[in-house]
Amino acid sequence: MLMKNGTQSLTEQLASRFAQRIREHLLAPGARLPSVRQCAQQQGVSPSTVVGAYDLLLAQGLVQARKNRGFFVRERAPGAEVPGRIGAPTDATPAQRAPMNATALIRGMFYSVSDKPQPGMGVLPQEWLRSSFLATALRRYTTVQALNAVSLQYGEPAGDSGLRRVLSSTLAGLSVQASAAQIITTVGATQALDLVSRTLLRAGDYVMVEEPGWSVEFARLDALGMRILPVPRRAEGPDLEVMARYCAEYRPKLFVSVSVLHNPTGFSLSPYAAHAILQLAEQYQFHVVEDDTYSHFAPTHATRLSALDGLQRTIYVGGFAKILAPNWRIGYMAAPTALVERLLDTKLLSTLTTPALLEKALAWCVEQGQLRRHSERIRQQLDAARHRSVKLALAHGCRFAAEPVGIFGWVDTGVDTDVLAQRMLDEGYLIAPGALFHAQRTPSPLMRINFATTQEAAFWSTLQRLRAEQQKAA
Repeated sequence: MLMKNGTQSLTEQLASRFAQRIREHLLAPGARLPSVRQCAQQQGVSPSTVVGAYDLLLAQGLVQARKNRGFFVRERAPGAEVPGRIGAPTDATPAQRAPMNATALIRGMFYSVSDKPQPGMGVLPQEWLRSSFLATALRRYTTVQALNAVSLQYGEPAGDSGLRRVLSSTLAGLSVQASAAQIITTVGATQALDLVSRTLLRAGDYVMVEEPGWSVEFARLDALGMRILPVPRRAEGPDLEVMARYCAEYRPKLFVSVSVLHNPTGFSLSPYAAHAILQLAEQYQFHVVEDDTYSHFAPTHATRLSALDGLQRTIYVGGFAKILAPNWRIGYMAAPTALVERLLDTKLLSTLTTPALLEKALAWCVEQGQLRRHSERIRQQLDAARHRSVKLALAHGCRFAAEPVGIFGWVDTGVDTDVLAQRMLDEGYLIAPGALFHAQRTPSPLMRINFATTQEAAFWSTLQRLRAEQQKAA
């Protein structure tokens, strides 16, 4: 809240608030600031205070004024073209950009906007993940003898062989048949996705990605110069008609899918849709990356493309950040035999190897059943949290656009969540507006919530109040 008796004037406080959000990417380049009248009403200050704050931001070079249009966050590269996406203009207007960019939620993992639980976070709370067995696992490999054996040389290029054998057995439990030789460990699942893109694609290639989808994947592919083909994601799977049309017209090289507990909707793939996707992949000779990041929250019998395909045209990606230890950064991929050496070459060019000590500790956690018992506890805790969160959401006037399952909920607020996100930041809450999950980033009434961090009625009451104010002002 702005403080009238603070050491800074109201004008300086307001300017500092916007400046911080711009620097932390919570307001992205091209985002429009609230009008002077709107900002004055929202912050409970006079219009002259807002004008003064915007003038300070202009002087700092953080915003620019556009005649008869308002104030906008200054572009880093004015006039730069947006990579050509199907159905999107080549030069997106500020209205087509989300006020919060793709990395804002990632940055939220490293700093907190307040001490309140953050509904937009992509990970479970620290208190949920705490355990004693991680320390036990590490102690096994931190004796002087073990450290000398592991740390004084580069590890195996593909990753610790013991962990890869364990992962092979784990995947077999999901009906994904992959030998240890087909598995490569990575610095988190994100690096696995990046290695696949850098190995199989070149700038200008077409890539099909589910929409809504993970905002970072859109941004990452954009940064590599790929041309994104957004495929609408339905409850049973991607829109097969759209996929077929893209395949015939653009001959994409890759399809990226979260087939089980899709982010952000929670949808899981149906067997029929899975078979149809694989038929298209075979017909048009593209590969499918199956991101199974949320496997620890999902039933083992869920339909997985890699299980049906036998890792012929599919590449399976997994990790442990969501369930165990985000900072260990252990991910992996299981790939067709013909692609393993190419993918391994790309890994060697980026990180050489991955830390064997943590990989050995993780292998022990899996072999001893510690991870399985930990996952069972987390799933039970998440089920209870989801029930409470859904009850609170419905009681405060929201509805779910998809059946609430897994770790995330896809909530319809009835208002533009880009605007709502900035108002919620004023109250100390970081939310994930729906525009973040679309390639073209058009305004959306949807938002993604984390069931584990939306247990407090105070959050939902704040959301309800600001939604009502926004609806009244519209």
